[in-house]
Formats: sequence, C-alpha cells, structure tokens
Amino acid sequence: FSAICGLVLGLVGLLASGSLIVALGLMFVGAFGVPRFYLGRRRKKRIAAFLNELPNAVDVIVRGTKAGLPLGECVQIVAAEAREPIKTEFRRIVEAQTMGITLAEAISKLPSRMPVAEANFLAIVVMIQSQSGGSLSEALGNLSKVLRERKAMKGKIVAMSQEAKSSAAIIGSLPFLVVGALSVLSPSYMMLLFTDPAGNIIVIGSGLWMLTGIFIMKKMIAFDF
Repeated sequence: FSAICGLVLGLVGLLASGSLIVALGLMFVGAFGVPRFYLGRRRKKRIAAFLNELPNAVDVIVRGTKAGLPLGECVQIVAAEAREPIKTEFRRIVEAQTMGITLAEAISKLPSRMPVAEANFLAIVVMIQSQSGGSLSEALGNLSKVLRERKAMKGKIVAMSQEAKSSAAIIGSLPFLVVGALSVLSPSYMMLLFTDPAGNIIVIGSGLWMLTGIFIMKKMIAFDF
C-alpha cells in the first residue's frame, strides 16, 4: 500500500507540475506519510473504543462473580455480548483458554495487543487474585471505579485543550488556504512556484518549515494522561 500510494502521488505530482523535485516530494509523502497517518488514526480510534467499553465489560464481570459465576464464564459472556473491539479481544482470551493457557496468562497478554494502562490494570488485578486469592468482585469493582474516573478525567482534559487544538488547526491550515485561494484567483502568479526551479526550492523549503511548525504545535498541545 505504501509503494502504490507513493507511486500514485509521485505520478500525479509529475503530471501536474512537470517537476521531478515536486514528484519526489509527493512520492515521499505518499510512501511514508499517508500510510502512517491512516494506520495511526485507525489505531487511535480502536484504542478509544476499547477504553470506552472496558468499564462496562468489567462491570459485567463484577456482576457475574457476585452472582456466583466463575471468572471464565464471565469472560465468555463479555466475548459474546460486548461491543467491538472488546468483543474481539475477550474472544481471543477465551480462545487462548481453549488451547490450555490459564485465564490469568491469557489476560496478561491483553496489554501487548492493547498497549494502554487500563488493560494493564485489568491484567494485574486478575494475576494478583489468581496468585494470592481474595475477593475478585471487590477488586474488579474498585478497578471499574478507577477506569471510569480515568475516563472522566480524560474527557475533561480533552475539553479544556480543545481551544488550543482549534487555534493550532487554524494556524496550521491558514497558509494552505491562502495558497489555494491565490491558485484560483491568480493561477499564473502561483504556478511559478511549481514550474520554475527556484519556485520548487521555495515550495520544498516552505513545506519543511510548515511541517516543523505543525510538529512543534502538535507537541505543545499533546497532553499525556
């Protein structure tokens, strides 16, 4: 996919501008930028859906254990009834059990597939309970409370940082909007940047500076939690 995307964008750039430098730049963006951006967005959406449904899955397990069901059956209920991607991840846990792996070991592999702290919390709670005993429903109930508090805190941070993200998006997109507007209003004025060698150098230099600025703004508005 990276190779095809790079070749397509490079060909489009070569046909549109006739400049090999512009074509190579677009080929680089297509081969390394677009696939990473796409996979990054898909990964982010999957992790967000997982974190959104994990407290509900833990609540189902808590209610099941309080009703007297074993932990394995509660996990099977979640694997059958929960939403994606919780359903798929817990189904993998059930499938690992059928292969002879203990439930604690199967759940301990969840953080490797979902590299978030919440999945690690669940694995640690189940591992400790399997080794030392104790009330699993009480431990998972406390975990559910922690997960919901973390979810609420993340939502609050996102809401508080939305103004900074909107400002960064406007600042980052403004040069592209100006170039697009000038290309429509005065095409001959803008085409010098793509047909003249000096213009190609200006475009590449400006693009690199813009990417640097966008990267810095992204780091400034990124909040770790």
